[in-house]
Amino acid sequence: MDNERGAVSNCCLTIWCVCFSLTAFISMLECYYYDILPFWYKLPITYACYVAIFCLLTSIINPIFYVQYLHYGPSRDQAIAASAFSCITSVLYAIDVACTWKYYKLKNIPCYEHTLPGLLKILESVVACVIFSFISNTSLYWPQPALKCCLAVYFTCFVRVAVAMLLKLSGWENRLPLQLTIFHLGQTMLSFLLYVSAMVLWPLCQFDEKLGGQPHWYSDLSCVDELTDYGCVWDQRLAVAILTAINLLMYVVDLVYWTRQFSVGTEHQPSTPYPLHSQGVSLQRSVEP
Repeated sequence: MDNERGAVSNCCLTIWCVCFSLTAFISMLECYYYDILPFWYKLPITYACYVAIFCLLTSIINPIFYVQYLHYGPSRDQAIAASAFSCITSVLYAIDVACTWKYYKLKNIPCYEHTLPGLLKILESVVACVIFSFISNTSLYWPQPALKCCLAVYFTCFVRVAVAMLLKLSGWENRLPLQLTIFHLGQTMLSFLLYVSAMVLWPLCQFDEKLGGQPHWYSDLSCVDELTDYGCVWDQRLAVAILTAINLLMYVVDLVYWTRQFSVGTEHQPSTPYPLHSQGVSLQRSVEP
């Protein structure tokens, strides 16, 4: 396009290319090698859920952080067309998800993606990927070590969610040495605490003038320079802070869910290790003269 795209727009372009490649790859496998894995039937609907959300987000992010900074001309028209087709693609993938889910419902096949923990895992990982698209701009965090700790938080929690999803989809989570509820509760508690630290550090270091931050939009030269083609860096900092708060809220819901599951599981456990034996002893004593 003969102009600098910027980190955020490059991430949108990468998402579109990856979605196209994976869709072609999955389509070929479904035609010839659909039974290559025992859990293959779970992958297409999981992939479609992710891509529907990703394409919808890129349809929003690309115009806000890239298209509006372009000058009128062929490059701007092409960028607008790309965003429009991304929105259409999102709708088509959403239809794919709805049709697959309806088919699973008719066949009595359980669908993890339509449960509350499954939906939360998808949203948590998607929001983390959107954060990655913004922090690919190294100017957001490079000068301050505290912001690099926030990067470690985002990557650690994303890996944790990805591992939990893979264990669930492959059916290997039942092989864990820990109880399933305790495993998810511990992981969610860890992610919640890490995101609390990121929720404190990121806005504090980015917007507090005493710590080297920029509290006002007009203090960032990339926002007031009319010649820029890659968006306002201050807006990207604010977007990361908002997305961190959104993911923290979802981790709170996830934590409440698994805490409730753990408490319900403990309520159904017997209070004494041998309740039937004790009842038998008391009954025997009652019939003795």
